[in-house]
Amino acid sequence: MSNSNQQSVESVCILGATGSIGTNTLDVIRRHPDKYRVFALTANRNLEQLKLQCREFEPDYAVMPDSELAQELESFIAYKKLNTQVLHGADSLEFVASHETVDTVMAAIVGAAGLLPTLAAAEAGKKVLLANKEALVMSGALFMDAVKSHGATLLPIDSEHNAIFQCLPEHFVEQGIEHCGVHNIVLTGSGGPFLKKDLSEFAAITPDEACAHPNWDMGRKISVDSATMMNKGLELIEACWLFDVMPQQVEVVLHPQSIIHSMVRYNDGSVLAQMGNPDMRTPIAHALAFPERIDAGVAPLDFMEISQLTFDRPSKERYPCLALASQVMKQGGNAPARLNAANEVAVEAFLNEQIAFTQIAQVIQQTLTSTEYAEALNLESVLAADKEAREFAQHLVQQTPFNRN
Repeated sequence: MSNSNQQSVESVCILGATGSIGTNTLDVIRRHPDKYRVFALTANRNLEQLKLQCREFEPDYAVMPDSELAQELESFIAYKKLNTQVLHGADSLEFVASHETVDTVMAAIVGAAGLLPTLAAAEAGKKVLLANKEALVMSGALFMDAVKSHGATLLPIDSEHNAIFQCLPEHFVEQGIEHCGVHNIVLTGSGGPFLKKDLSEFAAITPDEACAHPNWDMGRKISVDSATMMNKGLELIEACWLFDVMPQQVEVVLHPQSIIHSMVRYNDGSVLAQMGNPDMRTPIAHALAFPERIDAGVAPLDFMEISQLTFDRPSKERYPCLALASQVMKQGGNAPARLNAANEVAVEAFLNEQIAFTQIAQVIQQTLTSTEYAEALNLESVLAADKEAREFAQHLVQQTPFNRN
């Protein structure tokens, strides 16, 4: 315990340090060296970026997925005479995420690969800043139980969920949002780059077109999810677990300007909205410093520059993936895990030009229909459902004729 005159410095582990969330987190930390120190950085394949980060922040640990990349990083660390220990493999991710020295874990690994280290952080009672929505999508009940039983603090990083969190009363966790006068939650989404594109042209969409998001700077996988609005579907599932609501209590609206990040409707007719420029440093800074507020490096919103704020309903024809996500959340059990697995396979296949944009939803739908439903009783059953759906979707991709016509 530090005395009242001495400010403690939080030790931060960043899972997925070289991605968009990771680099933005480091930018916020860079602005507040008196408040935060980097304990561990992990990356997937972006070795050169991780080298630069290690050189600047000199973490205690740096983790790569395999020994070959780890050896190359280790040589760099030795050459620069840095006090950083290099580890590799999935077990090392769990090791740094649950380390006794760590106060806060930024869970920013994209996809199912982030589940186990994020769960390890929760089970170690850490402050978990959740940017990896798949942890909740795949194992919602199990993950939330781990947070509660181990005394972890869970703070959402997705701009939408962070916005909802800011719009809810402080006591919503203890009382439940229905006892706080909440009518429903409104998730906003930009609609992606194809909001106005003619549906007849969807089959011809290329990966580069799908990754050109109009408002947000994201990785390619998340950008494609935004274009299909599967990202919003996964966020709907995540919102149900984070705020303990049913799917019918979450409304999705299209808001192309991405200025209102989400809203909460109350029974008295009030609507609280969280607004700001589309910059992920805002929710990152909010969660890092919660319940305080710190500078995020984001320009304040200038209302004189906003020409208009518009809203619309998403159509099932334009965004079939959103409808699939809502369907599986109502179904429950292992359905969300199977949805996520099929989507990851289908998006990767699209990015590799193995299937067309319109075939993403087809692969997911067929996988959900053809794989087995079961209750998500434990982590093993969730991982088994993920494996089965992933293998079936990969088989479908191999059998599906590539058709951009």
